[in-house]
Amino acid sequence: MLTGIIIVAGIAAVLGALLGYAAIRFRVEGNPVVAEIDKILPQTQCGQCGFAGCHPYAEAIAEGQADINRCPPGGERNIRRLADLLGVEFKPLSDDVAEPKPRSLAVIDESLCIGCTLCIQACPVDAILGASKQMHTVIASECTGCELCLPPCPVDCIRMVPIKEDLGNWRWKYPANPLRAA
Repeated sequence: MLTGIIIVAGIAAVLGALLGYAAIRFRVEGNPVVAEIDKILPQTQCGQCGFAGCHPYAEAIAEGQADINRCPPGGERNIRRLADLLGVEFKPLSDDVAEPKPRSLAVIDESLCIGCTLCIQACPVDAILGASKQMHTVIASECTGCELCLPPCPVDCIRMVPIKEDLGNWRWKYPANPLRAA
């Protein structure tokens, strides 16, 4: 009886080692097209495209379940970049999504904040700092300007402030190397 248990345990150990090796050797990394599409998207995680965030939207584009023209924060520039990457024709921003807005930052009037934490729960990138019954503040470097913190605020102490373009945040309107995109 003990010999049988040892033999079965030995076979299980050998098969487990083979499975472990196969999992490492034959690992599938995922769809590289999804990664490229995700790099182009603005990473605001705002949901204005109808998906939970930028990565699910990138997966839907790669699988052909969504069109490239549903991202208002990315605007026309990103639609052109996606069209170049995927080799499809450019389409203007879809009518059933919001209009693109200038890049902005959430600012909390701390004198009005009641510390309800509803904005913290709504923020998809954890850019709001605070605790229950304490005033909150926005971490400017983390805020994507998605506006998801505005609707849940019961005292309307959050406003969106457009970010002025200066040398620190200025970007080219088109890719630096247009031949790479093709």
